[in-house]
Amino acid sequence: MRRPSSPSWLFIVCASTIALALNLHAVQDRPGGQGFSFKTGVDLINVTATVTDGNGRFVPGLRREDFVVYEDGKPQVISQFDGERVPVSLGIALDTSGSMIGDKIIAARAALNRFLFDLLGPQDEIFLYRFDSLPDLVQPWTTDRQALSRALGAVQPRGGTALFDTIGEAVPLAQTGSRRKKAVVLITDGNDTSSRSPLAQVQQLIRQTEVLVYAIGIDASGLEPQNHPAAAHHDAPPSPSPFPGRKSPPHPAAAPPAPVHAPRAPAGSTGGVNIDTLRSITDDSGGRTELIYSSRDLDPATASVADELSRQYFLGYVSSLPKDGRWHSVDVQVRKGPYIVRARKGFIAN
Repeated sequence: MRRPSSPSWLFIVCASTIALALNLHAVQDRPGGQGFSFKTGVDLINVTATVTDGNGRFVPGLRREDFVVYEDGKPQVISQFDGERVPVSLGIALDTSGSMIGDKIIAARAALNRFLFDLLGPQDEIFLYRFDSLPDLVQPWTTDRQALSRALGAVQPRGGTALFDTIGEAVPLAQTGSRRKKAVVLITDGNDTSSRSPLAQVQQLIRQTEVLVYAIGIDASGLEPQNHPAAAHHDAPPSPSPFPGRKSPPHPAAAPPAPVHAPRAPAGSTGGVNIDTLRSITDDSGGRTELIYSSRDLDPATASVADELSRQYFLGYVSSLPKDGRWHSVDVQVRKGPYIVRARKGFIAN
């Protein structure tokens, strides 16, 4: 058989390359927005990074080449990067247990309405869970802010606190969102009293997704921040600065961080906010926990989350790891500058 001439051979190679690229692009943009998978089993790992300086201020204007991403301690090639705000698929999980009655639920409705109408982007899609003794999806995915506001206005506080069960339902739903960034915001004033799911199971579920989880805990003890036991855990300045704030060198992690086994409050009790429990839910995801001491602080706290979602960097790299069901660490750093980076700490390769 006669070998094709050079022009014909080049045409075939170019056509094949273009076809492969179009196929990958189509898979990447499929409904659900869950990243793409090559047919060889290689995955694109998406990472949302929040970068702050030593004073807790967000750092704008960074470029792809300013970042380095380590997977199990090995540097990766960043194949996707976006420094502008990207649309968000956002889930809201609102505690409507009996302890939220009165000023707390009124302040929560007001803060979330401002969050919906004034602080989120028009392309963001949102769902709303309320939870007492059971989780209840009161508004599925929508961009209709009026529908969300009506659903929010109809909720009434009662019953216990099924916090873990609600996160266990909200995070998988957020992962199905059609926007590139996915997040859940939890607002609660108490510890879990009613869930069937243990905390460790919820932690494992979060590690299998790329969903950022934020928690706003309303402390009802009446203690001022400087006198509160949880205040000693803050490593960064007050809101809107994220915490914890440490920059660590890359390191392999064969196993995920140890689960936190929080004691469950007796049935019918609010149990109070457990800051360590909330952080164990949020921190692996790249989100954060914020503790406030009055329902009046709900508005600035939700505004802080919205501000952070609009100032993050979106990175992606191709991982060739096998689907071994194991935890693999991810560490995002900025090459120059004394900056603090908060991002997901790893993923489970399933």
